[in-house]
Amino acid sequence: MKTLIQGATVVLPEGTAKTNVLIDGEKIVEIDPAAQITADEVIDATGLHLLPGVIDDQVHFRDPGLTHKEDLHTGSRACVKGGVTTFLEMPNTAPATISAERLAEKLALAATKCVVNYGFYIGATPENVEELKAASRTPGIKIFIGSSTGDLLVDDQDALERIFAETTLPITAHCEDETTVRRNTAELAGTSDVADHSRIRDHEAAIIATARAIDLAFRHDHRFHVLHVSTAAETNLIADHRELITAEACPHHLFFNVDDYARLGTLVQMNPSIKTVDDNRRLWRALLDGTIQVIATDHAPHTLAEKQVDYPKSPSGLPAVENSLALLLDQVHRGHCTIEQVVAWMCDAPARVWDLVNKGRIERGYDADLVLVDLNKTATIHNAEQETKSKWSPWDGETLTGWPVRTWVMGREVFRDGTIDDDARGKEAQFDHARGGFWKTRA
Repeated sequence: MKTLIQGATVVLPEGTAKTNVLIDGEKIVEIDPAAQITADEVIDATGLHLLPGVIDDQVHFRDPGLTHKEDLHTGSRACVKGGVTTFLEMPNTAPATISAERLAEKLALAATKCVVNYGFYIGATPENVEELKAASRTPGIKIFIGSSTGDLLVDDQDALERIFAETTLPITAHCEDETTVRRNTAELAGTSDVADHSRIRDHEAAIIATARAIDLAFRHDHRFHVLHVSTAAETNLIADHRELITAEACPHHLFFNVDDYARLGTLVQMNPSIKTVDDNRRLWRALLDGTIQVIATDHAPHTLAEKQVDYPKSPSGLPAVENSLALLLDQVHRGHCTIEQVVAWMCDAPARVWDLVNKGRIERGYDADLVLVDLNKTATIHNAEQETKSKWSPWDGETLTGWPVRTWVMGREVFRDGTIDDDARGKEAQFDHARGGFWKTRA
């Protein structure tokens, strides 16, 4: 089927232009096609912007094991509503994704549930380096250097040295120093003040662990991606890329800070914790100057009842995947960044970091993962209207200008003006090196 999107302002790799885009099957086949071209469907997109689909490289969809909070189907529905066409999911499910067998099970499960493209990291443990060395159907290795329980916590230096030295896949990590967190927890034992969460998981915890991981990456010449940078000091550590280090920021660390505990309480309890207004400013500066390349959500839903339990029994994490693009489009509306920068942070950069060939750009021959956005549409976030199974958002009641209105995944329209096509399940692309996949190093 051929689809012609006419008259949109299109964000292209070389800049923004008002032009037409032709889709044939799963691919973008032409930019500015000949006037006499025919198509099965012609879409008048005058006044709208056409972007590549968002790639969210850090989500927790809780499937299997914790599906009362979220599952692959509800999480992927939230994705298409938010203009996200590809997600990479973390391994801390139940059971954890720490072997080729568990990874295959997850891929098979996703094939029956997802309406977007998907991939799954393999989790590191102190004992599974042979599994990590052999892994192929995954974008990379996830290490929890702090902030995990059971086998997924890797804090032992010898185990970390082996992982960085003996594996070849890109590595990413949750960086919070376990020793620092435990010391602070002991010092604040008995607290019921959620604001103490940012004193327990403080600046020092993040800085020590990030410096430790970067040192490992440099010494072993190993590609490393720093997840959810939360402090100004970490931006100094990652400024020396040496073509090995990339990093990302999350909406909650860009938009929330310790002053928001009084208003939102445990709803903004996160690991790493939210920090200060100055950290907000420095993270934005690092995005704008290229020190941080990626924006991802760390979408980590819990039920509202779970989140409202008194601290410290309340869990850390919040849902964000269906509102992340709108939050950034609202920043475009406010003049804080450009639409081209949003596309770079949320589409092109994650495709390059994780070697997603033919993803992240509107270009001839690329996959037709696209989102049409209305930069003039104003709407308010409401808990009851959320697609995530948890049915709440920390941005409940906030009015934003700039929203996705139509989404295509591999050339198939899966979202249009509030309606999601569940029949699209099984039509998306998945990570699979064994059959060539869509993830390869690209120039």
